[in-house]
Amino acid sequence: MPKSVLIIIGGGIAAYKTLELIRRLKERGISSRVILTHGGAEFVTPLSISALSGSKTYTDIFDLTDQAEMGHIQLSRSADLVVVAPATANLMAKAANGIASDLASTALLATDKPVLMAPAMNVRMWMHPATQRNLAALQKDGIHFVGPNEGAMACNEYGFGRMAEPEEILAAVEKLLARPGPLSGKKALVTAGPTHEPLDPVRFLANRSSGKQGYAIAAALAAAGAETVLVSGPVELPAPAGVKRIRVETALQMLEACRAALPVDVAVCTAAVADWRPETAAGRKIKKSAAGAPEVKLVANPDILAALAEGKERPRLLVGFAAETDNLLGNAADKLRRKGCDWIVANDVGGDVMGGERNTVHLVTAAGSESWPELPKTEVAARLAARIALALESKV
Repeated sequence: MPKSVLIIIGGGIAAYKTLELIRRLKERGISSRVILTHGGAEFVTPLSISALSGSKTYTDIFDLTDQAEMGHIQLSRSADLVVVAPATANLMAKAANGIASDLASTALLATDKPVLMAPAMNVRMWMHPATQRNLAALQKDGIHFVGPNEGAMACNEYGFGRMAEPEEILAAVEKLLARPGPLSGKKALVTAGPTHEPLDPVRFLANRSSGKQGYAIAAALAAAGAETVLVSGPVELPAPAGVKRIRVETALQMLEACRAALPVDVAVCTAAVADWRPETAAGRKIKKSAAGAPEVKLVANPDILAALAEGKERPRLLVGFAAETDNLLGNAADKLRRKGCDWIVANDVGGDVMGGERNTVHLVTAAGSESWPELPKTEVAARLAARIALALESKV
């Protein structure tokens, strides 16, 4: 049966993105009815919305007084999903506190269907304690969220508050409309890519990690239904559909982002975190001199995998990666013991694995190890996600 969504467009400049979302939903065979708030009508018009959706755009609760029209109760329950995009601070506050002062807030209070919100607002508004309280209340009520993203804003400020892109919202919609996957209701954390440890403003210590395997694992976990956070070092890869990506540069930033993402049911640490960083980073570019190469004192970076294993909010299943050039299984088994994790996925990086599309891995656990054949990294990710689902089911 074809799916349908009810879209509520709040009053924000990001409303223009919702027009693209309506178009993309239609391409997927998902129909949409739209409630346009008075604020939203300052940015997009009912005519443009109706032209894309193919149905009437509702702007006022009194639009529904005609018996031939759909009442606000029926309108709020006629779709399979309600999407609020942009979800302004005002709409979030009304929904969190049960206020029904217009058609949009009344529909949110009356609906018995899942609700997905895509917040969009100034960074200060997003970080305000009142908004964060409302966010926590809505999440407790079972409201789903996509975004907000970090970036430049129309108000010339920078930070979290940008509405998620249409393709991100579309992926979240399709995920909520799809059959529950084996990891539905679970939360996952994935780290991927290298870290860059600054030496001076133009140089850094890093490694060759491409991030491809970690991104594939994040995509596979999300496809299986998990609410997935991807903490990514600097790589040139698009964010997987349905995954919340947090970009970081250094190991210290990665650890902070991982701790902020807890609690989770499973954490998969694929990132090739630099073991050391310069004790101090020069404020200016280090120049060549007749004295020769400068001396750089290195200090140890935090061990993210071990920190997650020892923390109070330890994931129920903790998976590490071991990239080795020799004594693969021996080093992986040793890492499993030292780090205190549940599994180690070991792979030989003596070839072009760090930049290639295929991988050969060995799954090492306390019970022993098993070797998988050479596979595309996407297939490695799919197999690992399936094993994670089975393991979490057995841990219930």
